[in-house]
Amino acid sequence: MSTDNQSHRPTSREDTAELLRRHDKKGPRYTSYPTAVEFEDGVGHEQYLELLSRANEKPDDPLSMYIHLPFCEARCNFCGCNVIINPNHAVALPYIDLLEREIDMLAAKLPDRRTISQLHLGGGTPTYHSPDELRRILGHLFQYFRPTEGAELAVEVDPRVTTEEHIKVLAELGFNRISMGVQDLTAEVQQAIGRVQTLEETAAIVDQARAHNYTGINVDLIYGLPHQTEQSFETMLQSVLSLRPDRAAVYSFAWIPGIKGNQTYIDESTLPSGDLKFELFAIAREQFLNAGYEPIGMDHFALPDDELSRARREGRLRRNFQGYATIPAEDVVGLGISSIGDLSGSYVQNEKKLSTYRTALEAHQFPVFRGVKRDDDDELRRDLIHELMCNFRVDKRELEKSYGIVFDEYFKRDMEELAGLVEEGLATNDANVIHATAIGELFVRNLAMCFDRYRRDGFREGKQVFSRTV
Repeated sequence: MSTDNQSHRPTSREDTAELLRRHDKKGPRYTSYPTAVEFEDGVGHEQYLELLSRANEKPDDPLSMYIHLPFCEARCNFCGCNVIINPNHAVALPYIDLLEREIDMLAAKLPDRRTISQLHLGGGTPTYHSPDELRRILGHLFQYFRPTEGAELAVEVDPRVTTEEHIKVLAELGFNRISMGVQDLTAEVQQAIGRVQTLEETAAIVDQARAHNYTGINVDLIYGLPHQTEQSFETMLQSVLSLRPDRAAVYSFAWIPGIKGNQTYIDESTLPSGDLKFELFAIAREQFLNAGYEPIGMDHFALPDDELSRARREGRLRRNFQGYATIPAEDVVGLGISSIGDLSGSYVQNEKKLSTYRTALEAHQFPVFRGVKRDDDDELRRDLIHELMCNFRVDKRELEKSYGIVFDEYFKRDMEELAGLVEEGLATNDANVIHATAIGELFVRNLAMCFDRYRRDGFREGKQVFSRTV
């Protein structure tokens, strides 16, 4: 099915910025549902063993895997990730030993389920590790778990520390996707965020990746950084577009110095105003759409012939903790500190600290410390929100068939909330389908929030602060 409507998709930066002002609010990104704020402590080794036992009963279903490699040589001032900073690369070797131990334990509990359709190396900076170290980690994994034909193997890289040997070795191991942080190429912005990276360094990685047959080459950009102006941001975007990446993500900078101490190195007075921040995203959207890219979910763009664009047009785009994808896997296994898995109807997360991660593994325990088991209502709402976030539409009749409900009755309270956004032109709602309009695609998080039971009933005590929806 095609959900594309390029001719009616708004590109005016003025109109876009005004809409952002009106509808911007705090809310989840819905990487998962229930969101991570609903995860409970006390979900540990024994519960994870039960989940793995059930997962092993599906030997023909491939897994999705995420491996967290948290080390970086230096911390960028804007960063909000779970990282370990040390310029001495030797300190990372014991972490590889621990990863191998976790892989061994996982393989022992999944003796009948040994294929993977998706693998993502995230960080930190995975290419902090030498090519030989990456070969060691992946070789250990692949002796147990084999990628399926056409599997999506992706890696995040920092062009400043990534060599062509990294690109070559990963390609030899089957990697075919690459994502690189760019953030902004303007010198003043880079100095303020502690990440100096030239266009030439970025272009070199793009060229090397193409030479080694990577597809889905992605760049990450951030708007709302210190010293960004409309002119500088537009100039930077033109430089990025000259590289013609297959995909781009344009993220909003989350200013949380009370939580991320490294952000205190940024002078708050240099951050763009709220109105300017709206303008920056409007500029990015206009630039990418005018350059022929198609919108993917909330803040991603892809060329029309990219797999993500094709999947979105056909209504089969998927999303998990690795990002948007076209190769579904029902179960996701996380490896390494802070990684999150989605297994047998439950979310589980590994210990966030290296010390507690190590202690668990040395005691021959899986380093899981929290999570949440989804009930039937969670599963239904998860599917609905997933379809909105990925494909901008909800097929009511499909959900009725899958879950044995009468859609408009089951979601009566939710539909009352949605009605206001329908009146404002952000969505259409007929007997069979809820559909985000071209304008509503910008506010798909707002649409999804209408169906979030936890938001309506009140998130758990001690909840984290959500980022703004735009």
